[in-house]
Amino acid sequence: MPTMSAGRKWGSLAVLVGAVLLLAIDATVLHLAVPSLTRDLSPTATEVLWIGDIYSFAIAGLLVTMGNLADRIGRKRLLLIGATAFGVASAIAAFAPTAEVLIGARLLLGIAGATLMPSTLSLIRNIFDDPTERTRAIAIWSAAAASGIAVGPVVGGLLLEHFWWGSVFLINIPVVAILVIAGAALLPESRNDRPGPFDLLSSALSLLTIVPIVFAIKRAVSGDIDLVLVAAVVIGLASGAAFIVRQRRSSHPMIDVSLFANGAFSGAVLVNLISVFALAGTLYFFSQYLQFARGLEPLEAGLAQLPAAVASMAVVAVVGFLLGRLGRGRAIGVALVTGAIGLGLVSVLEGSDNLAYLLIALVPLGLGIGTSETLSVDAVVSAAPPNKAGAASSISETAYELGAALGIALLGSLMTVLYRANVVVPAGLPDDAAAAMEDSLASASAALGEHSAALDVAREAFVDAMQLTTLVAAVVMLVGAVVAFVLIPNDRDAVDAHGLEAVAERDGLPVEGASGDPDPEAPSGRNPLAHPADQPRHDEATASNATVPGA
Repeated sequence: MPTMSAGRKWGSLAVLVGAVLLLAIDATVLHLAVPSLTRDLSPTATEVLWIGDIYSFAIAGLLVTMGNLADRIGRKRLLLIGATAFGVASAIAAFAPTAEVLIGARLLLGIAGATLMPSTLSLIRNIFDDPTERTRAIAIWSAAAASGIAVGPVVGGLLLEHFWWGSVFLINIPVVAILVIAGAALLPESRNDRPGPFDLLSSALSLLTIVPIVFAIKRAVSGDIDLVLVAAVVIGLASGAAFIVRQRRSSHPMIDVSLFANGAFSGAVLVNLISVFALAGTLYFFSQYLQFARGLEPLEAGLAQLPAAVASMAVVAVVGFLLGRLGRGRAIGVALVTGAIGLGLVSVLEGSDNLAYLLIALVPLGLGIGTSETLSVDAVVSAAPPNKAGAASSISETAYELGAALGIALLGSLMTVLYRANVVVPAGLPDDAAAAMEDSLASASAALGEHSAALDVAREAFVDAMQLTTLVAAVVMLVGAVVAFVLIPNDRDAVDAHGLEAVAERDGLPVEGASGDPDPEAPSGRNPLAHPADQPRHDEATASNATVPGA
């Protein structure tokens, strides 16, 4: 890849940030539209679930495949194809005449989304060869992802106040048009020039690993503990084992499993999963808390969550300082401790009458999560060679998706159990109202009068359950901090070099320079640790030389 000017680098980042912001907003903007689309399309209860779930199934199941495809056909090409498909799917979804068509459109949105996420990260890995610039770029990327998730409900609320439910999809189209035009002009192309044949069996096994596991998690959340769930878990675990065996034996694996022997890489992936587990499991019920327990409107609830998003964006200004002063492992650990303190404060203040204090407590949570996500993602993409950045990025994104699914399932289940254990149904309440009250606060709010004494009891039980669940999430985040302190080294060069060293050792190549310094005997512009098939062409020499750790 030719050397890029600073202006084009940061212009390219703006395109990539736009792509991830689009995906992050789309992940949450639909939530508020479900009631109105249900009235228009009259879907069954099962169809409503599929409208929401099929998007996440497609993204989670195809991330590994799309990351490898990006390395083969070109990251820019796949991103532009995916963005175009995302726009087409958005138009279909906006004007879907039936629930079945909407489900199909959401499936296409998920497939397109799976092409965008690893493409954005792998392009950042190849565009920003300077480690300091790359960390700053990933901080901006992470802030966009976090802010998009928070902004989604706000955007959805504004659109639904003035337009029909399809507007939450239609808004994607002008954004996609800008991304495609700007991306074609600014983004550089990069790929693994000699990647080997595409492994369809490994692709199928990765799909059969992730989708059944995510399906089982979602089924467990709904309380359906049955043979279908058990079968899904068995299929997922068996496929995962077969996938790992195949990767170990393949000369051109989809995922270089030797990278997991690197503490920086495996630690960063684990930290990513743990931190998202704690955050997603908490935020899943936080919107309900704001609306049902605090009485906020949907738009107000969305705005109330912005302090965390703003704090995560502020990380861009301090992440370089923290990395330089503390090192990567300590910086991630301190960030997660900060996030845990934020969750602890949220746990206490959820029972307070002062909403302002609660919103202020979201600031350390946003700072901690923003910093840890930035540095853990940076560690993952830095540990892999540039020509395998797509595959490494897909691992990071898969950990994110699994962490979110597990957090919602396990912490959500804990929340439900605690609520049902705490709620006391008043004597004399009609059977249907009592059943609704025992089920959840959302059901109680729909069945009971707004000023009902029984609803006050349900709210109190919900707040108590929410406080304890948030405290458990804080403890989980502290576990993530311990993982970071123990597994992730504090020297940036050790992280980058070790990732390349793992590949070199697997291929039986010499590892001179693995300490972080390039081999002085190596030809200029070539990575002495990379497989000969992965060596850059002459016109890529300048860019490739810059990616050697320590260069």
